[in-house]
Amino acid sequence: MESAVKKKLPRKIRFRRLKKAPPGAAPGTMSISDDALKPHVRIISYNETSIEDKAFGDVISIKSHLLGNPTLTHWVEVKGFGDRAFFESMCDAFNIHRLEMEDVLSGHQRPKVEESDHHLFIVSRAITNGDDFLDEQVSLFIFKDFVITFQERQNDYFLPVKDRLQQNRGVIRKSGASYLGYAIMDAVVDDFFPVMERLGNFLDDLEDVLLDAPDRYSLQNIQGSKRRLIHFRRIVWSEREKLNDIMRNPSPLFSDVSRRYLRDTYDHTIQVMDIIDSYREITASLMDIYLSSVSNRLNQVMKVLTIISTIFIPLTFIVGVYGMNFQFDKNTMPFNMPELHSPYGYIGVMLAMVIIVILQLAYFFKKGWLIWRDRN
Repeated sequence: MESAVKKKLPRKIRFRRLKKAPPGAAPGTMSISDDALKPHVRIISYNETSIEDKAFGDVISIKSHLLGNPTLTHWVEVKGFGDRAFFESMCDAFNIHRLEMEDVLSGHQRPKVEESDHHLFIVSRAITNGDDFLDEQVSLFIFKDFVITFQERQNDYFLPVKDRLQQNRGVIRKSGASYLGYAIMDAVVDDFFPVMERLGNFLDDLEDVLLDAPDRYSLQNIQGSKRRLIHFRRIVWSEREKLNDIMRNPSPLFSDVSRRYLRDTYDHTIQVMDIIDSYREITASLMDIYLSSVSNRLNQVMKVLTIISTIFIPLTFIVGVYGMNFQFDKNTMPFNMPELHSPYGYIGVMLAMVIIVILQLAYFFKKGWLIWRDRN
């Protein structure tokens, strides 16, 4: 059980280094890491009867494709931030403000929504459920007839949405760009549930370890879980507020039908918040269990040492008395130790000490002091 807990989650949560423009830089400065991946662009274009998925390499061909197919709904998916010129061209081609693009490329924005004349700018945070819990910013621009998403990594958080598009399930291919935007945000929120389930299983296993045999990793796992929950709560809280803003502030770019579906996603964020709050209480109780277990183990150690000391006290007394080496002479020293010259004195003393030890152990057992664990 203990090794399983160690393998499930690393002992420490590692927060990503934030990308910030240099101090004093002008607003709208695009800060891109040197090791950022080159942008990969795919466009999914669809209507009720047809769908196509193509890769594109430059902004001119992207805009030309969107303008050349006005009857279709388009999903422009951009993955990778390693080309500043590409993103500057995207700003010019689609009237995206440089401050918005700065937020896209920074990668550390909290979930939010901003409305402009031509589009809605929405930021979500997707949590990966891999070897470690990492969150990635997903930026979303909702226009009248198309949606643009930006991701730094190549992770595909929206496979269920793409599968619904390919198989034409539900109303996604009939409801336009705003419904596609809703489906993307809903997929991000739905991914919170398996993350919470995995964390809940980890806390259950950790509780078993704490009750059985807590070790030096237990406290680190408790603290790591607490930090994760604080981090997740900040994300989910902002996500809930963002969805609430979209529902309360009607926009012509987000239809009433999509807004109605968005209420269900809002309810999911409330459920996740409830789960996080309950896990925080469990984590606090795990700390109490850890302290109690450590104290109990210390008491057991002190109990063993006390019993050993108690056993040796009379033995030490006997050995000390007979180690004084007084001489015996029945004429001149009648009150000295006659056992020093007894042929069976050594055996008698050793036998007496063994009997004393046996009697002490029997007394301790009768009192229940030698029972280390509760019997099943």
